[in-house]
Amino acid sequence: MELRYYIIFGVIALVLQLFLFIFDRTLRWFLQDLISKKARLALSVLIFVVANSIIFLTILRIFPHFRLSAWILVFLLYSAFSSLACFVLAKLGHKWENSLIFNRTLRYCYPLTLIGLFVLSLYNAYTPHILHYQISIDKTLQPLRIGVASDFHLGTLFGGKQLDELADIFNREKVDLILLPGDIMDDNVNAYLAEKMQPHLAKLQAPLGVYATLGNHDFFGDQKRIETEVRKAGLKLLEDESVVVNGQFTLIGRNDNLAPNRPETEQLLKTVNTSLPVFLMDHRPDDVIKHSKLPIDLQVSGHTHKGQIFPANVFTQLMYDLSYGYKQLGHGHYFVTSGYGFWGVPLRLGSQSEVLIIDVQGK
Repeated sequence: MELRYYIIFGVIALVLQLFLFIFDRTLRWFLQDLISKKARLALSVLIFVVANSIIFLTILRIFPHFRLSAWILVFLLYSAFSSLACFVLAKLGHKWENSLIFNRTLRYCYPLTLIGLFVLSLYNAYTPHILHYQISIDKTLQPLRIGVASDFHLGTLFGGKQLDELADIFNREKVDLILLPGDIMDDNVNAYLAEKMQPHLAKLQAPLGVYATLGNHDFFGDQKRIETEVRKAGLKLLEDESVVVNGQFTLIGRNDNLAPNRPETEQLLKTVNTSLPVFLMDHRPDDVIKHSKLPIDLQVSGHTHKGQIFPANVFTQLMYDLSYGYKQLGHGHYFVTSGYGFWGVPLRLGSQSEVLIIDVQGK
């Protein structure tokens, strides 16, 4: 195992202990008048043992229930935020520390903040924000409206209802073309088939077609079935290939980095007429800088989820030159969306489900 994995494992372990310590201290304070000191100590030991056991056994793949570990980690993170809010309130109101009303307010601060964070996060995960962009390219092109949505992660917590809502959004916006740059399924098609999502996915329609690529989660062992189901729903799947759409522009779709023997973008461009506008779907925004030196007019990516839950967005900003949003580099326009769905837990904090509507104007 590489050294960096040991470092990551060590950092996770330290952060986990910090969060557990904060949660333990907060819980002791919150329960100090309700249970005995001995009972509080026993509860602390139980929490440390159970939480550490579940999370580390999950990391070691002995306990195959990732979502339970994810819920524990998010709960501890939100608990730390709530404890911090109570601490700040206590410092600001130290003059009233002997006031019964203030102490009661302080006691309610923790659970109310914790509940509020979860409610806000659920809202952000299931309420898409529609972002509009207008760009111009230096090539001949009729006005074109593109709808972009990535990272569905279709599964037990995100499915037919959300696909119907997305279809309604694209219909209302009257898009000409729909692009879905990866992570359509959440690792496999089990929930997709069980919940009979195909008719809902098939509702995504546009005059110039609906095109998709595969993301990293589409390569986690069920790739062939995912490819089959995507195509059965009427989507046009581009796997390291290009197509000229309606004689107006060329669209290239790249497989995710996990695909074996994935060709470089330069190789894909060799067979492309670059006098036409060139649009690229690339799930991960790894190669934005490199692509800015190539004849690419527009690129759409996802993958980062804008971190999904703060402070993960800080790390995605460090990892990618463009981790979220829009940037013009050279003559090309680059978009990284936070995604329409979510991964792991149905929560977003510091990010929101979103759909991009891009109006492209030629010369």
